[in-house]
Amino acid sequence: MPQTADDMDAVAVRTWCSLALEALGRERAAIDAINVYPVADGDTGTNLYLTVESAAGAVEAVFAGHETGASVPALADAVRAMAHGALIGARGNSGTILAQLLRGMAGVLADGHDADHLRLALTRAATAARQAVAHPVEGTVLTVATAAAEAAGRTAGDPSARAVVQAAYEGARTALDATPGQLAVLGRAGVVDAGGRGLVTVLEALVEAVSGEAPEHGTWVTPDIAPVTTAAADDCAAGGPQDGPAFEVIYLLEAGDDAVDRLRTRLDGLGDSLVVVGGDGLWNVHVHVDDAGAAVEAGVEAGRPYRIRITHFGADRVHRHHGEPAQRGVVVVVPGPGLSGLCSEAGATTVLARPGEPPASGELVDAIRRAHAREVVLLPNDAELRHTAAAAAEQARTEGIRVALIPTRAAVQGIAALAVHEPDHSFDEDVVAMTAAAGATRYGELAVAERQSWTMAGICQAGDILGLIEGDVAVIGEDVPGTARAVIDRMLAAGGELVTLVLGEDVPDALADALEEHVREGYLAVDTVVYRGGGQGTPLLIGVE
Repeated sequence: MPQTADDMDAVAVRTWCSLALEALGRERAAIDAINVYPVADGDTGTNLYLTVESAAGAVEAVFAGHETGASVPALADAVRAMAHGALIGARGNSGTILAQLLRGMAGVLADGHDADHLRLALTRAATAARQAVAHPVEGTVLTVATAAAEAAGRTAGDPSARAVVQAAYEGARTALDATPGQLAVLGRAGVVDAGGRGLVTVLEALVEAVSGEAPEHGTWVTPDIAPVTTAAADDCAAGGPQDGPAFEVIYLLEAGDDAVDRLRTRLDGLGDSLVVVGGDGLWNVHVHVDDAGAAVEAGVEAGRPYRIRITHFGADRVHRHHGEPAQRGVVVVVPGPGLSGLCSEAGATTVLARPGEPPASGELVDAIRRAHAREVVLLPNDAELRHTAAAAAEQARTEGIRVALIPTRAAVQGIAALAVHEPDHSFDEDVVAMTAAAGATRYGELAVAERQSWTMAGICQAGDILGLIEGDVAVIGEDVPGTARAVIDRMLAAGGELVTLVLGEDVPDALADALEEHVREGYLAVDTVVYRGGGQGTPLLIGVE
């Protein structure tokens, strides 16, 4: 049922996030196409999508915690989750600013949901975003956010939440139309600000979430904006942002307010496009610099940086595709840089899954696009990614890419599938062969128990080495070598011709040598292959086929 015009509760927040994510999914490519400021790297729509996807996921987690009860979450819990999710998932300059806008709104909406609180929330959001940017520039998303807040303020006295968000939306649209006249780089390219357009999309979703109806556009007409070609982007940026720093550095930071104030000063001296958002000990830091190492070191001095992402703008431009797409590509999710290099050498496009940081669907869609092929085989290599991968495949199909999702549940299954990949065969034949190879590979892994708990193999204690086969604990051991041998023996009891070992980052090569010898002495005609996996969160992955 549509909500009333004065509803802004947890359900409305959930609906807002869902509608915004859906709308940004539709608009992503169009927003990417007009991205010329602060760097013409064509990723603003994608960054906004990934940021909102993280926010929506956090809100869904709050609702999941209430599934067994009769009540829904409190509004305060929902908006705080939305803000936190956006903060930890913010991507790029635009995503970081959007995260601060949502945080500013959440701080007010946690205390109330009526029209007065909505007006104040929009004002607080615009103010917080400006304060987060080291050197605010007019004609950007900041201008659009301010216009939205001012338009909402002009509804003072109107008790309708619908009127507040509709006014904010209209004010944002009008301000967006004016951005080419405020920022020269936009005027030269003949486009509106990409971040501002993304914010208008998010506000449009807010109108529908509050009122239950798509917003009324009034007499405002969307300008006819053509996508920016690479040449136009380079021309409009000549002598400007495109000639700026070479790297974009983003990281989450655990630090106190005083340390962050010093960090802002330090980073402002290192580069530009500095945005620091957050609070209460957790921050998202975004900056463009020539010395990426110095930007990270500054974060280390301030506190504990993590989820560090460094993008080389030049490399990004070099890797853009302008020619005819290949007939077929493979996208593989890998748990560490070692396997990433291995799969890249085999011609695959890789997505790195760090421990505790599974890739979002937007990252998988982006990887499918980077594969630049008419047909793509997607190998998620994790049972927990099946829904995310399915969503990514479906979105890519709407863009005309033929995608086959092979539900690989472990990296060793992905390796087996990639080993039989034959791009010269028909797509169906290739997918069938890769699926068969993955399905014929049993998988195991070692993990360290974090606490005492019940398992399929009995009670484990914190620090025990767990040997898992097909996701279930089969062996509880005291050390890595002994547990690994026991797991291999159990897996080979059902037969096998090849054992694949993927070593974790800190595991010595001597372990692989010992396990190879164990297989050679105990199992005739069984071969062993060893890969160095990199920074995965497990000491050893095992495959038997």
